[in-house]
Amino acid sequence: MFLGEYYHSIDSKGRVTVPSAYRDKFQKGCVLSRGWERYLIIYSTNTFLKMANRSQELSPTVPEHRVLQRVMFASAREGQLDKLGRVNIPAFLRAYAGLDKDVVLAGVGGWIEVWNKEDWEMQLHTVNDSEANAERFAALNLAISPDISDAFAEDI
Repeated sequence: MFLGEYYHSIDSKGRVTVPSAYRDKFQKGCVLSRGWERYLIIYSTNTFLKMANRSQELSPTVPEHRVLQRVMFASAREGQLDKLGRVNIPAFLRAYAGLDKDVVLAGVGGWIEVWNKEDWEMQLHTVNDSEANAERFAALNLAISPDISDAFAEDI
C-alpha cells in the first residue's frame, strides 16, 4: 500500500526519485498515466494489469467506456526505476500535469499520484476542510465494519 506524501524535484532529464518506502513495489516495473485532474498516476505493473484486465469487460459500444479506455491506455507509458530509484516521466505527461521542478508524490493506497507542488498545496485546502468533507463523504455511506473496528482495537 502506498501511504504518505513526499516532496521531490524533477531533474533536467525528466526523472523523479521514487521514495524508498515505495520502491519494493516496483520490482516488476511501473506504469505512468494521466490522472483524472492535473496530476499523474504511477501504478505498479501488477496493479495496472489487474485494471487492464477488468477494463476488458467494458463495452466498446458505450461512449463512456471508450473514453475511460482512452484515458487509461493512450497516455500510459511503462517505466522502470533506475539504480538510484528514479523513474523517467515522459515530456508529454510532465506537460499535462504541469510538472516542472518541485513535485509531490502522494501515496493514495493502490497507487501514487504525482502533483505539481503548487497544485498539491491547493488540493490540501480541500483535504483539510473537515466540515465540507463530513458532508461530502456522508453521502458515500462509508462506515467502519465491526471486523475493521476490532482490528483497530487490537492496535490500541
